[in-house]
Amino acid sequence: AGPAQGYLIGKVDAPVKILEYADFECPSCAGFATVTEPDVRTRIIEPGLANLTYYDFPLTQHRNTLAASNAAACADEQGKFWPMHDRIFQGQEEWNGEATEAPKPFFKRYAGEVGLDVAKWEGCYDARKYQKRIGANLADGLRRGVNSTPTFIIGNKMYPGMRNYDELKKLVDSLGKTATPPVATVGSTAPAPKK
Repeated sequence: AGPAQGYLIGKVDAPVKILEYADFECPSCAGFATVTEPDVRTRIIEPGLANLTYYDFPLTQHRNTLAASNAAACADEQGKFWPMHDRIFQGQEEWNGEATEAPKPFFKRYAGEVGLDVAKWEGCYDARKYQKRIGANLADGLRRGVNSTPTFIIGNKMYPGMRNYDELKKLVDSLGKTATPPVATVGSTAPAPKK
């Protein structure tokens, strides 16, 4: 499937890296995304204590989750993965497999709401352009032993299940103390490679 390529939020060189393996149709993932993650972003990510990379981990029992991952990947093409991620999780109850067999109209509406070029987004969505990326993210999670969502990898440890803000902050703080700051090289102006 190729190399995994998640979606990063925060400073590339943050001392602590949080990897999140999640399924857009998973209720616990939606709980984390809508309740806990806003605090994580403003109090951990924005100050540069850690960054977070979201990896698709679509579970087979969720009928519309691949479509949701596809919708978010196509938003990423226009630089709006995170606004689309947030909107998809906020609307989970209206587009999930229990609610509809046709989730695309919901995602198309969200695409407009988050300011995407909807025609361009729709062409990408209909072509399922990023299926390989989604598959590679899933394969990466499986290789790491992920078997439920959400699962977080922080440092070298795996933390399955939803975490609250305080738990994450404690982990980030303990790892931040042991992280060595990156060494700046003088005269280097090349941009960091994209992950």
